[in-house]
Amino acid sequence: MKLYLIRHGQTDWNLEGKIQGRTDIPLNKTGLEQAAMLAKGMEHRPVTRIFSSPLKRALQTAQIIGESRKAPVEIVEDLQEVDFGRWEGLTWEQARQQDPEIYKRWLLNPVEAAPPGGELQDEVRRRMGRAVRTLMERMDGDAAVVSHGAALAYLVEYLMRDHPLEREFIVENSSITTIEYQRITGDFILLQANDTAHLRN
Repeated sequence: MKLYLIRHGQTDWNLEGKIQGRTDIPLNKTGLEQAAMLAKGMEHRPVTRIFSSPLKRALQTAQIIGESRKAPVEIVEDLQEVDFGRWEGLTWEQARQQDPEIYKRWLLNPVEAAPPGGELQDEVRRRMGRAVRTLMERMDGDAAVVSHGAALAYLVEYLMRDHPLEREFIVENSSITTIEYQRITGDFILLQANDTAHLRN
């Protein structure tokens, strides 16, 4: 079985470099166009189900793909973006200026430090573990998973924990990352990362 991990299309906050987190920002015009191109790019990747974060930008992306593929969209709460607390709505530089000591601790040790009111790294990892268990319980064939940049990075890290990646995984807007699940061994194999070819067609 294959998992197609998809980051939502562009939002205005993406353009402005703002931290979105749990703030429920919709797709902008470009994001809607990207979602349509994603749907086209999924034509040769048949899926039986689409799982999505409940946040608008992901759900809009998932619904556009679902309409094209005639596949149901199921919300999985644990696929929400990382909670960045009071830094949401700020740029990273503004967050650093507002909370310089907390920001420094968070960069150096995200296991023990979190954005004010936000999630610790271990909390996100546990949430991604729950998300994976939910997906595996519901999957009956290849599936698309529509989520967010930071959440998907943690999700990939969780899936690849037995075969860790050599560098930090950065997820691009409207990209497709393909991971194959080996039923016999229980392994997850990264087949393709950050495919955006569909955006250039």
